[in-house]
Amino acid sequence: MKIHWTEAALLDLQGIETYISRHSRNYAQGMIERIFGRVWQLESHALLGVVVPEYEDDSLRELLEDPFRIVYRILEDRVDVIAVVHAARRLPRGL
Repeated sequence: MKIHWTEAALLDLQGIETYISRHSRNYAQGMIERIFGRVWQLESHALLGVVVPEYEDDSLRELLEDPFRIVYRILEDRVDVIAVVHAARRLPRGL
């Protein structure tokens, strides 16, 4: 299945990298690489993540890459990554 990163999710990644880089550039790069690695698993296993409990929508799922939640939607021909959110924060409304 094709992976598509939304602009919002890419902005989330940019913010994560900027924030973590204040303390460690290497750790920031490693975290971004781990997030991308988790998402690439969806190419062959789109149902790998669990349904996002706040939304109860079978097409809206999440993967965990501690401490982040990677939220994605399964569409007919692709997976849209729509948000990457710290697990301690609330998800954006209207996903």
